Amino acid sequence: MKQPWIHNAKTDWWFILSPPFLVLLIIFLFQKQIQELENSYSFYTWLLLIVFVDVAHVYSTLFKTYFVKDEVQKRKLLYFGIPAISWCLGIALFQFGSLTFWSVLALIAVFHFIRQQYGFMRIYARFEPNNWQKKIDEVAVYAATIFPMLYWFKTPRAFTWFVNNEFDWLNNLPDYIGFITVLYVGIVIIWLGKTIFEAIKTKSINIPKTALIIGTYLSWYFGIVYFNNDLIFTFLNVVSHGIPYIALIYIREIKQKDNHQLNWMLIFKSASGIFLFVGVILGFAFLEEFLWETLVWNEHFSMDFSIPENTLQFLVPLLVVPQLTHYLLDGFIWRKPKKVS
Repeated sequence: MKQPWIHNAKTDWWFILSPPFLVLLIIFLFQKQIQELENSYSFYTWLLLIVFVDVAHVYSTLFKTYFVKDEVQKRKLLYFGIPAISWCLGIALFQFGSLTFWSVLALIAVFHFIRQQYGFMRIYARFEPNNWQKKIDEVAVYAATIFPMLYWFKTPRAFTWFVNNEFDWLNNLPDYIGFITVLYVGIVIIWLGKTIFEAIKTKSINIPKTALIIGTYLSWYFGIVYFNNDLIFTFLNVVSHGIPYIALIYIREIKQKDNHQLNWMLIFKSASGIFLFVGVILGFAFLEEFLWETLVWNEHFSMDFSIPENTLQFLVPLLVVPQLTHYLLDGFIWRKPKKVS
């Protein structure tokens, strides 16, 4: 069969499909060294993983949205309305306390991460008919991501999504671990059986889709359930999510666009332009985290401005606007227009 690569086999493998496999290999080979990194070099791991991957991937969305003049002109209400809604929603949530604010934001982030894996699966299955096999793939992706989160909600973990105790309010739910474990294993078996049956019947296999689903299972299970380690969770979670997203943006919005479509963004299309693209998103990411560190967290930079509590209720939601806008916009910008019959 013709493989449904987004760009080509080499690019897709290294930047979209391989991250969970490579990260997991590094984790198993260098567990002791990773523990030392966590204990002695927390600033550098934070800078590399959180700032230069996680936050940077948020700003890569600019190249599909706010940097595209025609796109903004076409959907002004969407692109100006969502940041405003994000700030207002943040302010409203903060009135119920900072823990409520971060808990809701964490759930929105989890949903965003889950939907990204589903979205990539749909891209790689775009040439396949809408039949029962595709439905099993969809269920498999959701199982790969939702089960570890449900496990986290009921089982104390040594890491957080944003802040401590963000999911504690879910501990009061009935104990469902046994049931969802059986369901999870059953779905894995059904998906494996379906994939083998499909390969035998058609004498072919959708390589990127299969690798994407397996990688999703590995990164979420080992990152959340198997290991109970903050750096390992961050390493698997951030790299497996951020690098593929940045790669997809660059491929779809710059590399595969005609020169006349790019206008001023043509400068990013050359070999040296890739480094400029990366430099732009890293610059935005560092600026945002510098503001967070100096105005709110004061964990990595010792610059305490002592912001009053009544100011924080507006400042924190404002600083969250880029992130929340990214989460909400992602639900719109990847949708294909419905065909008019």
